[in-house]
Amino acid sequence: MESKDNFLIGRLKSFKYAAKGAWILITTEHSIIVQVIIGLIMTAIGFMMNLTTMEWLFQIIVIGLVLVAEAANTAIEYLCDFIHPEHHKKIGFIKDVAAGIPFFASIFAMIIGLIIYIPKFMIIIN
Repeated sequence: MESKDNFLIGRLKSFKYAAKGAWILITTEHSIIVQVIIGLIMTAIGFMMNLTTMEWLFQIIVIGLVLVAEAANTAIEYLCDFIHPEHHKKIGFIKDVAAGIPFFASIFAMIIGLIIYIPKFMIIIN
């Protein structure tokens, strides 16, 4: 029974650390703050446009994808800066590649957003 308790306590501690990390990201990292604001705006627009369940699923997935990508990029950048604080060509390359993570996520989010919202705006215009 004790191993189950230790497992549960370990999971609760892991959740606490993860929640702390998420809080740090959304309260200190400008790129994450911007993406959270965009996500909230798109959520409000989604309610105004009466998204279908499927449209909501895609929108929520891409909002999450962008946030995860921004978080990964931030973690990689901090790790690079910790490992090699002064400018280094290879570290710069790694950071540039890491910046591509949220770039790709944002491109796909925009494509999905256009697929969802263009038809809805066309109905309003016509």
